[in-house]
Amino acid sequence: MIELELNKIIEALLFVSEKPLTIKQIIEVCPKATPGDIKKTLKDLKEQYSAPERGVQIIEVAGGYQFCSHPDCEPYLSKLYKTKKVFRLSGPALETLAIITYKQPVTKAEMEFIRGVNVDGVMKSLEDRELIKIKGRKEVAGRPILYGTSDKFLHYFGLKSLQDLPSLEEFAATALEKEAQIKQEHDEENELNEQVEQNGEQADIKKQEPENVDSDSEQDLSENDSELEIEEIDQKNDNYENTDDSEAEIKLDSELESGAAVEEILESEDEKTPSEQMQTQTGDACDEQDEHTEIAKSN
Repeated sequence: MIELELNKIIEALLFVSEKPLTIKQIIEVCPKATPGDIKKTLKDLKEQYSAPERGVQIIEVAGGYQFCSHPDCEPYLSKLYKTKKVFRLSGPALETLAIITYKQPVTKAEMEFIRGVNVDGVMKSLEDRELIKIKGRKEVAGRPILYGTSDKFLHYFGLKSLQDLPSLEEFAATALEKEAQIKQEHDEENELNEQVEQNGEQADIKKQEPENVDSDSEQDLSENDSELEIEEIDQKNDNYENTDDSEAEIKLDSELESGAAVEEILESEDEKTPSEQMQTQTGDACDEQDEHTEIAKSN
């Protein structure tokens, strides 16, 4: 078969194939082509489509070859296929699938022993999606079914074969690194929290210091005010006492003066003759009568 024709045929086969195309399938379509010719043609095609300006490329996945879009075009393709349904695996499904992948062939009882829960529902979901398949039966009592991964599993995860999976030792090392990283982040977070708490305590102390100073100042002021009030009260009391004493002295002086005046009047009356006393009383009586007459006229 001419090499140019084989190139065109294989390219067309890859284009129309929905699943990865194996060399065995290509040989069935092109019986005159040898496995060496097919491998060489596939290699040439991969180099042609690996150019940066290409929007599609040929990848080797699940034991075969397939066209796929370039990763750089993903944002634009997702806009075109907005309604395309993409199924995702749940956490329990991924755990069960990991057990099957690294322990295959494995029975359902062995999966349940490792996980500690029933796996009937998860197994049905994985079988419906054709990610696992029956590998045979275990030669023990009851001959339980053995399960393993399918080619669709490789295609779903973009693997050429199971050898491309990371080993359990790599998982253990990654887990230890992750654990150390988490511990370091936790320690850094605790240290940061301690620093924040210390800063907060220092800030509280600084806030309390002015308050204490203010309280002391207020206490001193209140004491001074109290002393001033006491002094004012004492001064008022002294003033009241002085005023009372002065008023008493004035009152006493006025009483003494009144007494002296009365004595003088009495003495002057005694000195008058009976006729003068009679005239004085008659004059007083006339004065009183005149007053009564004026009051009567005014009324």
